[in-house]
Amino acid sequence: MGKIKVTNIRVYAYHGCLSEETTIGSDYRVDVEVFADLEQSAQTDKLSDTVDYVLLNRIVKEEMAIPSALLETVCERILVRFFKEEVLIQEAKVAVSKLNPPIGGDVEMVTVERSKSRK
Repeated sequence: MGKIKVTNIRVYAYHGCLSEETTIGSDYRVDVEVFADLEQSAQTDKLSDTVDYVLLNRIVKEEMAIPSALLETVCERILVRFFKEEVLIQEAKVAVSKLNPPIGGDVEMVTVERSKSRK
């Protein structure tokens, strides 16, 4: 088993429970980790034998473009797509962070992290 990480995917998106958040939008950071058997790709040196991180990045960007009230929902959509579109993935973790959240304080970010395993 091996791990592939794509860290600090930066996206501007429109998530939140306040109407201002879905109108104005804000900056987000997304970090993903996927666990898969990387033995074959280590031997063959073929992209077709591994999890393509370009695919992971594309899925994140596409799902972040769909407004949601909760970051939990965004994480779930990303995880579902990972398992649907890449059969090599056995486990995945997704962390979505809203940078400078409008919560009335000096807060760098809030993060929701979820993980799933293939059943």
